Amino acid sequence: MIGHLILRLVIWFLLTSDLSLVNIIIGVAIALLLPRGYTSPEKLKDWLDVIVKTLVAIPVAYMEAFEIIFRPHKQEDIILERVKSRRSPRLIFIDIFLITFTPKTIVLKYREEGWYEVHQIHRGKKQS
Repeated sequence: MIGHLILRLVIWFLLTSDLSLVNIIIGVAIALLLPRGYTSPEKLKDWLDVIVKTLVAIPVAYMEAFEIIFRPHKQEDIILERVKSRRSPRLIFIDIFLITFTPKTIVLKYREEGWYEVHQIHRGKKQS
């Protein structure tokens, strides 16, 4: 509850760019009046895993970008990646973001059956 309130207030302050008392009161009122959506419980372990993957993805993205610049990648494939079992919509969104964050891959489609369609590029012969 507090996390949702803080997130909504931060978004409100970023949108309005005003930290006056009146704007704070309006922001708190809006944050409290907005309906809460359905949230599925996520395990702390899943979130810690996502945080680690995010921290690793940043240097990997830079390395891949430099590799693409200096050694062009002319081969491309569309592969299917399995979604981890029982992922919440939030964690699926973050998975898609992390796959797309690196320059060599992009998620084309999320299949409800539990797969991501991923377009990837590489230097050499087709990979399976």
